[in-house]
Parts: sequence; C-alpha cells; structure tokens
Amino acid sequence: MILTMDAGNTNIKLGIYNENGTLLQYGRLSTDINKTSDEYGLTLMNVFHYAHLDPAGVHGIIFSSVVPSINFTLESMCHTFFHQDPILAGPGIKTGMPIRYDNPKEVGSDRICTAVAAYEKYGGPCIVIDFGTATTFGAISGSGEFLGGAIMPGVKVSLQGLIAGTSRLPNIELKKPARVIGRNTVENMQSGIIHGYTGSVERLIRKIGQEMNEPERVKVVATGGMARILAVDSKVIDVIDSYLTMEGLYIIYQRNQPEKASAKEV
Repeated sequence: MILTMDAGNTNIKLGIYNENGTLLQYGRLSTDINKTSDEYGLTLMNVFHYAHLDPAGVHGIIFSSVVPSINFTLESMCHTFFHQDPILAGPGIKTGMPIRYDNPKEVGSDRICTAVAAYEKYGGPCIVIDFGTATTFGAISGSGEFLGGAIMPGVKVSLQGLIAGTSRLPNIELKKPARVIGRNTVENMQSGIIHGYTGSVERLIRKIGQEMNEPERVKVVATGGMARILAVDSKVIDVIDSYLTMEGLYIIYQRNQPEKASAKEV
C-alpha cells in the first residue's frame, strides 16, 4: 500500500492506495503544529483499524505540505509507525509537469500535485480549482505545462473576515440559501457569500481561459472541501473531483520509483 498525505493550513488529507492505484481509504486530520509525531501516528493507526487495513502493508509514503513547521513531525511519525522514509513532494522531485513560473520553488506542492492529477485524468488545456482555506486556480496548457494561476481567500476565510470586521453580523451556517434576495440577516449573508463568491470564481475562470489563448476549449476541474457547495450549480465548471490532490501524490510517487527514472524533473 501507498500512503499519501497533504498537510494544509486547516486539515491534513490522507489517502491509502493499493498496488493498482485504487483508493482504499480517504480521511482528514486537523492540522495542529503542537501535536507530536506519536499523536499523529496513533490517530493514523485508528484510521487503518477503522478501514480494516494492516499498516504493516504500507511500503511507500509521500506527502506534500504548505505548513513547513509540521514536516519534521510527519517525517518522524513515518519513521516510528511505518518504518519508512517518506518522499516530500517539492522542488527536485520528478513530476512530469514543467512549471512555467518565475520561480518554480514558490509554487505550493499541493497545487502541482492537483495539476498533475487533473492533466493525467482529464487532459489539457484545463483549469484546476482547489476550494480550500485559500482557493487556488492552476492553468495547465494543452501540452501539460503548469502556467501559473491565481489565489484568492477561501470562502470560509471570507466569511470569517466579514464577521470579524462587523459588530452585529452573526456567525452563520455556510450553505446555499433558498433565494438570492435574502429576507433576513442570515439569508442576506448566505446569499452574499455563496453567490458573490461563485460569481468571482466564474469571472476568474473566464479571464484565465481567455489569457491561456488555447485553440481547444479549456476544461475546468474543481476539487477541495468546499467544491460541492460552490461548484455544483456552476455552468462553467465541468467536473468535481474530490480526490485530485491524493491522486496527484500517488502519480508523483510512482514517477519517482527507479523504473520511472525517465520522467521529467522540474
């Protein structure tokens, strides 16, 4: 089995794959820089137990991270509980995707993992959107190059900023309201956040697509924890794929095995 992990600002997403690339179990842990490697390890053991999987069957681990302070903890956990040296997705590993960025080292490894999976599964040109703590847009050319993209505050961050910056607006459930014209404060906030946010996303999609100037139609793929709420009614988002980052990590793991040595390095 292969264990994949993506350490984000809010959650650590994890996937357990078999030898054929089938996702056996998916889960999320809270990102907490104060947790020890033992605490993370014991939590992961519970995930394996719940899924009726033997952790001794793990023979490879790869993880990406946008939280550098947690990397050593995760690496220690891999050594202690799985007796494995994990691969850290980052500069220097083989991805098979050229990065057309001023400084390729600046690109979050999770964005590259997601882009690799999107291109592998859906081809190019495409735009991949990850609705997480931040919402990221990645533009991938028809020939499989990561061209860059855009970053905007995530929908939860936007809502928290609205509440924190006002004195009378309440904390609300983040869900699509029954109508756009809200008839109470909660509906007004839900309408402004959900419909206003999706409008911004769709405008960025159109502008990015125009700037890519591809001869073929640009496919738009969405992933991330908020994708089901924000992308489900969109007329410009073609696919919602919840496990893109995990699949990208698995693909990159395979490309960094000895038999995959011919893959491009970026």
